[in-house]
Amino acid sequence: MNTATQAAAGIPTVKLLIDGAFVESRTSEWRDVVNPATQEVLARVPFATAEEVDAAVAAAKEAFKTWRKTPISTRARIFLKYQQLIREHMQELAAILTAEQGKTLPDAEGDVFRGLEVVEHAAGIANLQLGELANNVANGVDTYTLLQPLGVCAGITPFNFPAMIPLWMFPMAIACGNTFVLKPSEQDPMVTMRLVELALEAGIPKGVLNVVHGGPDVVNAICDHKDIKAVSFVGSTRVGTHVYNRASLAGKRAQCMMGAKNHAVVLADANKEQTLNAMAGAAFGAAGQRCMAASTLVLVGQAREWIPELVAKARSLRINAGTEPGTDVGPVISCAARSRIEGLIAAGVEEGARLVLDGRNPVIPGYEKGNFVGPTIFAGVKPGMRIYDEEIFGPVLIILEVDTLDEAIALINANPNGNGTAVFTQSGWAARKFQEEIDVGQVGVNLPIPVPLPMFSFTGSRASKLGDLGPYGKQVVAFYTQTKTVTARWFDEETASHGVNTTISLK
Repeated sequence: MNTATQAAAGIPTVKLLIDGAFVESRTSEWRDVVNPATQEVLARVPFATAEEVDAAVAAAKEAFKTWRKTPISTRARIFLKYQQLIREHMQELAAILTAEQGKTLPDAEGDVFRGLEVVEHAAGIANLQLGELANNVANGVDTYTLLQPLGVCAGITPFNFPAMIPLWMFPMAIACGNTFVLKPSEQDPMVTMRLVELALEAGIPKGVLNVVHGGPDVVNAICDHKDIKAVSFVGSTRVGTHVYNRASLAGKRAQCMMGAKNHAVVLADANKEQTLNAMAGAAFGAAGQRCMAASTLVLVGQAREWIPELVAKARSLRINAGTEPGTDVGPVISCAARSRIEGLIAAGVEEGARLVLDGRNPVIPGYEKGNFVGPTIFAGVKPGMRIYDEEIFGPVLIILEVDTLDEAIALINANPNGNGTAVFTQSGWAARKFQEEIDVGQVGVNLPIPVPLPMFSFTGSRASKLGDLGPYGKQVVAFYTQTKTVTARWFDEETASHGVNTTISLK
């Protein structure tokens, strides 16, 4: 459908942002943005042309010439204003996010808020971007470091957090003095674009932030572009591995946060009610579409007797459209996602796992066309089954049973992914043993989704992460800057001549 036909049909189009202007794409390739609860077409998003990607990068490259010299206090004040604008528009942003992604309104607000925390952190860039100084390292010689911006940076974001993940990326990159090209998910770009509008309102100059939309061709163009210096990615392992390899081959810095299989270990001494509530929320919240979802439960010893109570807890959750009050579990993002999840549930049954709660084909009055899958629980799961080996990315919890904590640790460490894990216990000794011996980037103790606040860095590991540095926190300042070391000596007229020194020493 071309632009004229779209306009005639009354369907809005998502714009590109190039050099400070929101512009209509000239592409012939478009995708529907669909409400996952109703199948209503909310908008059409363009797959940008190669020329449009080049124009966005060129605008960012030109803007970098002046933005890099902008005082750090000026940059900080922009993000002070930006965080206030996000707060003022929180309900509007959540409503847009729910309509296009399917999350419940409270969860959508949480999505925005966790991104807002990083914006607040970016407002403190003056302290984060400090260098180091050593005075008089030799006679009259000082050495100091400068953390200087790289140039044009880019970010590729996923559908499951269309507010939080973009806010993980461009605020910190821009606060460090870089310019940015953002490619949101083509499945739900509308809330991202509203956040971009607010960023411009906060004072981000033209060309400093640019947005292109699209699929694999646009991703490849970003990875290959000679003027982009760094690429940040969050999404699937398959795409993330491709992005990392392609961007690295093109000589760019890259950080890719990817898939996961997050295990939660429950010991029999854990607080039962607190643990069951935590697991139900962490496994089924956001319809299981979180890279940090606690999708895999490991019951140790007598804790395996808790399965019936966990099933009862999951059965009590309300499935409905995210806009309906009291909803616990909304729809998954697309018809294709629903079909894939249902196919994996069927595979779990075929491979011998016990389906103790089947969430397929729930009846949701008024939303019969929605992409709904209810909370689903498998017991008796073993490594080697597809439902264990693959990331389901839906409201499906799988349960494994072991006899000891050592067995649980060995099981988790044998899994290739290392995004997050958790242990539930009242034993300080057991918790300390777990956090010391587990080979996973983020560990929760009696906390099922251990995503750190922005003063720390997101630290996924192994197959869940490519690149040495993570998003936000101190690590991302290192990612978005180049350290320059300056060694300086100044002479007055009386001490200017020391003769010729043919050694490398400083005297």
